[in-house]
Amino acid sequence: MRKNILVIPGDGIGPEVTTWGKAALEKIAEIFGHDFIFDEALMGHAAIEVTGNPLPDETLEKARNSDAILFGAIGHAKYDNDPSLKVRPEQGLLKIRKDLGLFANLRPILLFDELLEASSIKPEILRGTDILFFRELTGDVYFGEKFRSEDRNTASDLMIYHRYEVERIAHKAYQAAQKRNKRLCSVDKANVLESSRLWRETVQEIAKQYPDVETEHMFIDNAAMQLIKNPKKFDVVLTANLFGDILTDEASQIAGSMGMLASASVGESTGFFEPIHGSAHDIAGKNLANPLASILSAALMLEIGFGLKEEAKLLVDTINEVLKEGFRTNDIADQNTERYKVLGTTEMGALVLKFLSQKSINS
Repeated sequence: MRKNILVIPGDGIGPEVTTWGKAALEKIAEIFGHDFIFDEALMGHAAIEVTGNPLPDETLEKARNSDAILFGAIGHAKYDNDPSLKVRPEQGLLKIRKDLGLFANLRPILLFDELLEASSIKPEILRGTDILFFRELTGDVYFGEKFRSEDRNTASDLMIYHRYEVERIAHKAYQAAQKRNKRLCSVDKANVLESSRLWRETVQEIAKQYPDVETEHMFIDNAAMQLIKNPKKFDVVLTANLFGDILTDEASQIAGSMGMLASASVGESTGFFEPIHGSAHDIAGKNLANPLASILSAALMLEIGFGLKEEAKLLVDTINEVLKEGFRTNDIADQNTERYKVLGTTEMGALVLKFLSQKSINS
């Protein structure tokens, strides 16, 4: 298989982790005889520093011409500390999602048994959890009209949805549910928000086309509580942009760390694959970042983007073996437990590649 892959390292720990996501893809190509052609581009704070634009035209053009995108992270403390700045890294991410038509963000909550103790939630509550989130990406308050009064004392963000936006992601979520445990939970705030009433009304109509899938509707506040109380009750979760952003970060505690969660943003063409952990500037350049989410994002690219399920499974199984051998990065290690071997970013990435080579030889 021949594929063009664009790597956008981004900001903070992005370059550190994408190094290993890319390396994993290169190793998979070597093992299975694929031809992956890589290019690189700027986005976010890194792009602003060089071009003044969080999404340069050159990056967007490369993105349009690629088969898939491996992304690192976006953001910088400079912008967090000064909300008045007009040009911001996140604008680049929102624009590329909109331009490429990436309307569905898939976030699998993949729980490795070896990491049950890494979560703050009791292992008996977590064991057996397997959730796939579908977060709508191109609507909601992130894209609605924004207002700030001249005296700076009043602000608003329009939470807006069109029926077609709900329909297209609902179909994808139901189709995924049919291949899993045939349960779908749609999360909204229909008791208060008119946009959520449209959401629920639309999902109820779509549900009639999938009679084999059990549909449940849940308010966002209850869903946030149930996700921690009994995560095993969820199979496929379908929700809006803002609610999905919050819920999936909460769900990172199920997996033990944000450093273990990958995501895929898809539409009708080019897919966008990234870890959910953000730029984490406080640990950037310190060899502390967990590269496993980027490698798992590469696995999602192989499976969802290219249909290479065997290759994706090999990557996931390799990470599972690394964890079983007791290797950890700081975010998933109990420093008081002697059986863990705590590694830095570079050492963990290199170890995954070593195990990957050994598994391919053995199989």
